[in-house]
Amino acid sequence: MNDMPSTDLRTRGKLHADAHTALAGLITDGQTLAVGGFGLCGIPEALIAALRDSGVKNLTAISNNAGVDGFGLGQLLATRQIRKMISSYVGENKEFERQYLAGELELEFNPQGTLAERLRAGGAGIPAFFVRTGYGTVVAEGKETRQFGERWYVMETALQADVSLVKAWKADTAGNLVFRKTSRNFNPACAMAGKVCVAEVEELVEVGAIDPDHVHLPGIYVDRIVVNAEPEKRIEQRTTREGVK
Repeated sequence: MNDMPSTDLRTRGKLHADAHTALAGLITDGQTLAVGGFGLCGIPEALIAALRDSGVKNLTAISNNAGVDGFGLGQLLATRQIRKMISSYVGENKEFERQYLAGELELEFNPQGTLAERLRAGGAGIPAFFVRTGYGTVVAEGKETRQFGERWYVMETALQADVSLVKAWKADTAGNLVFRKTSRNFNPACAMAGKVCVAEVEELVEVGAIDPDHVHLPGIYVDRIVVNAEPEKRIEQRTTREGVK
């Protein structure tokens, strides 16, 4: 007789009842978090709100940007829970701008492709790499530079996080994830760069319901899952023309 537990029993341990429960025992003051999303596209809305409610502080957040005022990571800026941002684009958040210019928020600025590669390197176990982007600018200040052939390059170090918070469209109970269109963005790289990964999903299915060829991120990278079936999905800037419906 096979004494091994069924796949169903082994994998259901990843599923948590709500976002607050999914973060329980993981989040503490002073941690570094990698948070998926691009603007407001593909952000883990429920997990960010639960992080706000937890009251943890002095966080370093690795994210392409910091949401907008009052939504996404912008909520954590309003409550002063973020001490440092490691980001690329910061132009949609007035509170971000105010805190940074006032010296209240530390910012490690990255070209967008460099940020993506630093996260990917962190997940792949690559400690550093050389890139042309940023050479000769303030981005290269204090960093090692080296010439390869006729060009100069900047050495960038990998990024790793204590906890990753990501958003996917669908997961099975083993944590295999499927992202929907552009909401994939930084999410896979953030997931792989974290020591622990919590995934917020819209739909949960049983193991085997997702074609293996359709899995974007294997469940080995996902430690906890929470279902948020009806996320708000705000639009950053809605632009329309008069008379167009």
